[in-house]
Amino acid sequence: MTSPASPASPASSAEADAGLLGPGWAGSPAASATSDTAFLRALLDAEAALTRAQTALGLAPAEAADAVTRAADPARFDVRALAERARAGGNPVIPLVAGLTRAVGEEYGPYVHRGATSQDIMDTATMLVAVRTLEAVLADLARTEAALARLARAHRDTVMPGRTLTQHAVPTTFGLKAAGWRSLVLDARDRIGRVRNTLPAQLGGAAGTLAAFAAYGADDATALPAAYARELGLCAPLLPWHTLRTPVADLAGCLAFAAGALGKAAADVLVLSRTEIAELAEGSGGGSSAMPHKANPVRATLIAAAARRAPQLAATLYGSLAAEDERPAGAWHAEWEPLRDLLRLVGGAARDAAELTEGLRVDADAMRAHLGLTHGLIVSERLSAELAPLLGRTHAKELLTELARRTYTDGRDLGELLAEQPESKDIDLGRLTDPTRYTGSAGTLTDRALERP
Repeated sequence: MTSPASPASPASSAEADAGLLGPGWAGSPAASATSDTAFLRALLDAEAALTRAQTALGLAPAEAADAVTRAADPARFDVRALAERARAGGNPVIPLVAGLTRAVGEEYGPYVHRGATSQDIMDTATMLVAVRTLEAVLADLARTEAALARLARAHRDTVMPGRTLTQHAVPTTFGLKAAGWRSLVLDARDRIGRVRNTLPAQLGGAAGTLAAFAAYGADDATALPAAYARELGLCAPLLPWHTLRTPVADLAGCLAFAAGALGKAAADVLVLSRTEIAELAEGSGGGSSAMPHKANPVRATLIAAAARRAPQLAATLYGSLAAEDERPAGAWHAEWEPLRDLLRLVGGAARDAAELTEGLRVDADAMRAHLGLTHGLIVSERLSAELAPLLGRTHAKELLTELARRTYTDGRDLGELLAEQPESKDIDLGRLTDPTRYTGSAGTLTDRALERP
């Protein structure tokens, strides 16, 4: 009997694609939309649509389109066997076409894949998978945006320390911070939406000239890519893009941006949920295998991990832009796995971001208490601006510098020390030293940001 741990024990295709090492995307809509079975479905959809498009232009009988469409059922095919047989030709389309042709039968089998090249089908299927995955991503971004809008409104005037270079700077509001996160999510939504709406089908034949389709009787072969795209719900390409990889580069860019945009919010949550800060907390933190007391910010952690991986994956896709000849060796092949990884990472991060923001707990009391950690120094900028016209810029700076030093050495509040100075006898120190009254235009900026649909 083979041991369960034996490396010789073959894994099923489902086991190999379950996401054991990818908790950020495992179980997400993106996981399903990018699975091996989903890619197989897209490849078969691309093949069936090609025959239907040729039927629409009178290049194939209607019976052929029906036969190919009926046979293009993923249940007929073994994903694992296709993967192993793909090694012979370097891509899964070659063994798939052979199997699909057999499934269609002798009469209409010749209409399978007629005039196309493997890259036509692979690229088109990849665009289908991307469109289907991005729909789920956009839905989760919409959830995230709505949750952040609620947080921004609820905490428009919740004052907290602003932090720059890890240190307290001047007061800000949590509403403004949440509005900023929302702005990035909307930027990601807009970029993904634009790219999704422009993803094209691919059809060029062996070297991008459509020559085979003319040989099979097309009076105007250039009409076929548009008919093909209509069958699939994709955009019609201006030219075959076998080595013109704008669609893939556009996907790389919008996905990497989305990962980073979500990563910004996650990074803030990770900092603000530290035990010694505790201004934020995930609605349902994750446990620890060793420490029963832990409630780890798992959603934010997984989003942060995706944000760190995404740029390198996008770099590989951008590197594939430099593709030689009319169809490349290696550049096209290098795209498949990183693009799927990017779709999965962003899909998982969007799912996690929706859950994170919908359950985020805000401790306004902790935020307010932390305004006093620097003994009043958090309003030193305001005091400097207000005192300069009264005392002179140089004297005001010297006075505040000395009092700032004493807040540390004496352990006293800046306002208390300032009240003892003769220069401040006619100054409303209560107003000037209150950090909740020094948030600038944070409220107005939050309102303005929330006007964006």
